[in-house]
Amino acid sequence: MTAHPARDLSVTDRGLLSTRAYGTDRHLAARQSLYRWQSPRHDMPGLVVNELAGVRGPVADVGCGNGTFVRRVREERPGLAVLPLDVSPGILAGLPGAVVADAQRLPVADGTLGAVLALHMLYHVEDRARAVRELGRVLAPGGVAVVSTNSRSDKRELETLWSRAAGDVLGVPEGPARVRLSARFTLEDAPATLGAVFADIRTIPLPGVVTVTDSAPVVAHLASYEAWADRMGVPFRETVERARERVEETIRAEGAFRITCLGGLLVCRRG
Repeated sequence: MTAHPARDLSVTDRGLLSTRAYGTDRHLAARQSLYRWQSPRHDMPGLVVNELAGVRGPVADVGCGNGTFVRRVREERPGLAVLPLDVSPGILAGLPGAVVADAQRLPVADGTLGAVLALHMLYHVEDRARAVRELGRVLAPGGVAVVSTNSRSDKRELETLWSRAAGDVLGVPEGPARVRLSARFTLEDAPATLGAVFADIRTIPLPGVVTVTDSAPVVAHLASYEAWADRMGVPFRETVERARERVEETIRAEGAFRITCLGGLLVCRRG
């Protein structure tokens, strides 16, 4: 029986996250690449840098992944000390100054940071309340936390595509839902979770539509969930292949396959 995505603790399993999911940046890069076909395109690293305009103290990127944001901050704000942190040693390879660390126990002294980033990663934390307290603890008075995640409605077309492809493979009208990483911490839920620590929270919605005329980016995105294949309740590779066929059928009939996206940044100030 497949666990409900919002309750699936495999998305917080540190052993899985540091190996099959993010042992390298291959799967993360595949998910990131889908946004090349989004309109309007949002320069998220640039938006984050803008939110750091008044920051003078050190910055930690918690759950920094492959360092996309770390590199941009270092490039545009060379005067800021940036500390990359992640639970996966493999994905940190080649990222100078990186430290293996858990968001629930940050290796940073109280009140020492000017800013902390937690970008598309809090849904991977088992005890989110504790992690949010850690974000607040390490910030100096007036410091800023920049958090990101996706809406409950994000990429619904992919959820429909997966369940129908899974149904085709299983011989039923609709198969089980796939694991959704952000279901544990959505854009709608985030203000309440963050509000336990931060009184000043500003949400920046980032809507868009991904339009592809080739199935490859969609297939790469679906295949990037391979680490959770045994949680899907359906033969994973066969379902990805059937999804590819369905995307190509849509492209032939309609000229493109479209995915409606809604993510966002939450900018939190410590008093």
